[in-house]
Amino acid sequence: RSTAAPGGSRTDVMAEDRGPGPALDDGDVIPRGAPQRAWEPEEALMTELSDLVQKVVKSSSWWERHGVDISILACSFLLLPAGFLCLRSAQAIPFLAGVLTLGVVHHTLTVKGSHLASHNALTESKSWGKVWAIFFIELCSAFTVEQATYNHVKIHHGYTNIIGLGDSSTWKLPFLNRYVYMFIAPLAVPILTPLVALDLLRNVEWKAALRTLCCMFLGLYCHYWLLLHVSGFQSPWSALLCMLLTRSLLAHPYIHVNIFQHIGLPMFAADRKPKRIHLMSLGVLNLPRNALLDWSFGHSLISCHVEHHLFPSLSDNMCLKIKPIVSQYLKQKKLPYNEDTYSSRLWLFLQRYEELMVHAPPITELVGIQ
Repeated sequence: RSTAAPGGSRTDVMAEDRGPGPALDDGDVIPRGAPQRAWEPEEALMTELSDLVQKVVKSSSWWERHGVDISILACSFLLLPAGFLCLRSAQAIPFLAGVLTLGVVHHTLTVKGSHLASHNALTESKSWGKVWAIFFIELCSAFTVEQATYNHVKIHHGYTNIIGLGDSSTWKLPFLNRYVYMFIAPLAVPILTPLVALDLLRNVEWKAALRTLCCMFLGLYCHYWLLLHVSGFQSPWSALLCMLLTRSLLAHPYIHVNIFQHIGLPMFAADRKPKRIHLMSLGVLNLPRNALLDWSFGHSLISCHVEHHLFPSLSDNMCLKIKPIVSQYLKQKKLPYNEDTYSSRLWLFLQRYEELMVHAPPITELVGIQ
């Protein structure tokens, strides 16, 4: 019997000598090394884990549930004036400090802020959740709320690693070679994002499309105006170049993280997928903690991605808090808990780029599933 290790592209899960244990529902997976009699139905596993996590959530303060992440976003806003003023300097060090500050702030608002807002994890109010989603996704990120929420929350989370649905194939550009895709193409993310958003506006109501256009224009123009009138850029082209530089500062890890944590792990056909707890434990991977990426992207996208996929409505800080419980539970139940380093995944994708990013991924076979 073999199961996926980080970076593997195929899992064969075989049942040996079932014995008198409980019958499995359709889609249940028997993980490696687990005696059949020890396995409860998937619903019982997920319910038990949810109860453990819910106890932690209920015992946590508002500060732990929402305050920590809101404070990080607020601090990022407070750093904006310093970033724009540093760009006024003719000296290299203050100017580069301004670029670094604005780049980190931009990705904190657009990646961490948008991600939390799309899952309504910043507040327990649905009305305020909608306001924050429009602010972070449309005004800051130049994308559309409806399509971002549908593609990420409904499709990617609902069908994680299901071929043709939530298999992260939207991140694949098979006409590019590995080095262009991994190291050059990310620089185009700030340009491609609003262009893709404009194309997707055909699929939303006209009122939502008009709101998105206004928010996108306001966000981009404010950035441009501040560079001209606060940072003191003399020409439109120099301001636009600085916009591109700051908005693409962390574009490389942004692209890398989105492919490292799913592509190369087991993929499933829609009619032969395992159930939720097995699907998320098999098809999601955690990266190590990193101070810069934890701040800019959030724990749920870096070191707590497994926890995030199991409990997507929790904030970054809460995902970090429940991480020991989730990892211990999955390991105790002999379920995969995938972890790998950034450098290891980067080397894997450079070596196996054709297989993972160009050709269609192989469908994982679930052998012995009734």
